[in-house]
Amino acid sequence: MKRTPPSPAPTPPDTLEALKLRCERLERLYQVSNIIHSTLDPQEALKLIVREAVRLMNASSGSVVLLNPHTNLLEIHASSGLSEPGAQTQLRLGEGLTGWVASNGRAARVNDVTRDPRYVQIRPDTRSELAVPLEVNGETRGVLNVDSDRTDAFSELDEALLMELATQAAKVIQNTWLYEQLRLKARLFETLTSVGQVINSTLNLNDALQVIVRETCALMNARMCSLLLLDDTQRRLELRAAHGAGRCYREKPALDVEESLLGVVVRRRRPLQIENVQTSGRYQHVGIAVAEGLVSLLSVPLMFNGIAIGTLNVYTGQPYHFSNEEIRILSALAELSAIAIEKARLYERTVDVEEQLRRNEKLSALGLLAAEVAHEIRNPLTVMKMLYHSLGLSFAPDDARAKDARIIGEKMEHLNRIVERVLDLSRSAEPSFAPVNLNDLVEELALLVRHKLNNQGIQLVRELAPDLPKIFGDATQLEQALLNLVLNSVEAMPEGGCLSIRTSLADSPGSRGAAGRVKVEVGDTGHGMPEEHRAKAFTSLLNTRKLKGAGLGLAIIGRIIEAHRGTILVESRPGKGTTVTVSLPIR
Repeated sequence: MKRTPPSPAPTPPDTLEALKLRCERLERLYQVSNIIHSTLDPQEALKLIVREAVRLMNASSGSVVLLNPHTNLLEIHASSGLSEPGAQTQLRLGEGLTGWVASNGRAARVNDVTRDPRYVQIRPDTRSELAVPLEVNGETRGVLNVDSDRTDAFSELDEALLMELATQAAKVIQNTWLYEQLRLKARLFETLTSVGQVINSTLNLNDALQVIVRETCALMNARMCSLLLLDDTQRRLELRAAHGAGRCYREKPALDVEESLLGVVVRRRRPLQIENVQTSGRYQHVGIAVAEGLVSLLSVPLMFNGIAIGTLNVYTGQPYHFSNEEIRILSALAELSAIAIEKARLYERTVDVEEQLRRNEKLSALGLLAAEVAHEIRNPLTVMKMLYHSLGLSFAPDDARAKDARIIGEKMEHLNRIVERVLDLSRSAEPSFAPVNLNDLVEELALLVRHKLNNQGIQLVRELAPDLPKIFGDATQLEQALLNLVLNSVEAMPEGGCLSIRTSLADSPGSRGAAGRVKVEVGDTGHGMPEEHRAKAFTSLLNTRKLKGAGLGLAIIGRIIEAHRGTILVESRPGKGTTVTVSLPIR
């Protein structure tokens, strides 16, 4: 006989109702999870989490409270149903139900908050509260709260559901944080690259400093940015540039490196940040900070070759804690800035040296010109003296011509003494001979004129003979001669071109030349030199038609090379360029 299987026992109505309710809650939780995962903006995500938690729990209000790792305080980052003063509430760990949950990492469900001593009132109508921890990587980073105006508003099932929502919310918070950090890092590095290009494109020191503070202020979204450099004594920090600063800050006195807060940054060569300079006992100018509205400070050293040359400082207008990433970004910017500052300083020194050399060239030319004039005057003056004495002019004492003759003789002697002094002065410029490496002189010369060549679009080609023997000469005068040759070539190429400098061994010792000779060739692709100018290029200053530039410079070169027992050969074609070859004896 076939048996009929027994029918399943009917589900009790209360159990069925609970299952339906649980399914509805799970479905709502699934929907909520999709909603809160719909954004990567951190603040928007927190607002969605609070809104959906209040809706899911049928609560009157709610909040997401996160732990500030710098202050160790619990701060409300998003809320729903709270007044503005209530949303500004901060709690210590262990304070209130929220602080208890954050400290213990466990949920708290209170059906009547008036009977719980842990409760801290934020909203006066609250009667029930449910708070669950937000855990990120196993560490409690905040609390998710919901409140109700009813007592016994939250069940054990509600607590389990909110715990599950908190798990999902913690993942959202972590993902949005990571995304925001990566986005910020990408933006900062992109901006840092463009800032570095802007900074290093400026050669004038003051312009470079202004660009640095302006771009730093924009990069760090700061209230104000300033740059201080050490003075010549290395004992004081002077304000050299500021962006966003008022008159009070710009007129503040220099800071002592040993006694000031920013001096610590220079001495220790490490970044320093102050959360509020208006209340800091270490900040020297609190009154200026209050007047200028400056609050948080981050200062990093300007480092060049391991040496601190100053500080780069950013100020915010509200309390702020700079992240490690922001400190690294500002330090990288400070390193680029230090390079730009030293480059601008080097360029200014190069310009100063070039100008000094130009002035020295003019002085040398004037000295040579004076010597040549004196030499030319002395010859006819000697003839005049001889003829004067040969005339035998003697007059009676009472004759007026006696006095005139005497004065003429005295003035000729006076002129002769002046001529001798001028000639003596010109002889003091004789070269001081010592071993000289011409290749080293060319390298130094290339460093000296590189900015001028770049600005004028001139390409420099160097072909230096290896193992070139040293010559016996005056390094300073030879460098002056080569510099004049290069500058004359640059003047011949106003639209750019190619400048070539070559060194070679012309004669080996013991071959055709008894002592051997070396050659330096300076060539350009300029407008060339006419034949009549080439013939007299390195001769007397008095025969020079050009009164500046190549005229005096080439005459000086001729005197220097002549003093070194060398020779000069000029090859030039109009419109094609000029090559000047200087040949110097090794001994």
